[in-house]
Amino acid sequence: MSLLVIEDLSVAYGQIEALRGVSLTVESGEVVAILGANGAGKTTLMRAISGLLPKRRGAVRFDGTDITRAPADRIVCLGIAQSPEGRRVFGTLKVEENLALGGFTRSAHEIRQGLETVFGMFPRLAERRDQLAGTLSGGEQQMLAIGRALLARPKLLLLDEPSLGLAPIMVQSIFRSLREIAASGVTVLIVEQNVRSALKLADRGYVLEVGRIVHEDSAARLLASPEVQAAYLGKAHT
Repeated sequence: MSLLVIEDLSVAYGQIEALRGVSLTVESGEVVAILGANGAGKTTLMRAISGLLPKRRGAVRFDGTDITRAPADRIVCLGIAQSPEGRRVFGTLKVEENLALGGFTRSAHEIRQGLETVFGMFPRLAERRDQLAGTLSGGEQQMLAIGRALLARPKLLLLDEPSLGLAPIMVQSIFRSLREIAASGVTVLIVEQNVRSALKLADRGYVLEVGRIVHEDSAARLLASPEVQAAYLGKAHT
């Protein structure tokens, strides 16, 4: 049984349909990448899975449970956590306070364990645990957003543009951490503008165009695809 199953999902903003008949699966232990141009519906898909947007049609099942109409807090309790586009840290709270908020469904003991794990993965956050999140660099805030999601101990981690706006050296650092997270057994669904890095991390990928899935394949074949290279990697067809 697949960990995440989405069938014929449609989501609209008013009369504008942002997702149209999207179907995909994510297996336990996989890393799956969602590719697509700006406006393709990638963030809408992530928000719909998290319960932050109502569905017009279709179904979402997670670990055998129908979560199509479930509220966001219930979805977190079931094992899905999201690191959102733009990081969305609480700037007036300290680093450790931001992280602890991610574990709101967990016991005090689990939160302490989670903090140790995140500080081990992101030593910069350990150094800045008492610093206000709003004073961190963009890369440090991204570490914080990912760490906050990990405090929920998710079975499925949703990552929305984790490299957005970061310097190349910080992107490399973030993706090293993502490989460590994936190797620990956490299933990952990632939306990422850095297509090459995303596909090197992923097992499989889906391509979204104007709200529809138009292609699905292994990450290796997508990375080698002339169409993907032309559209996302700046390489012309030969």
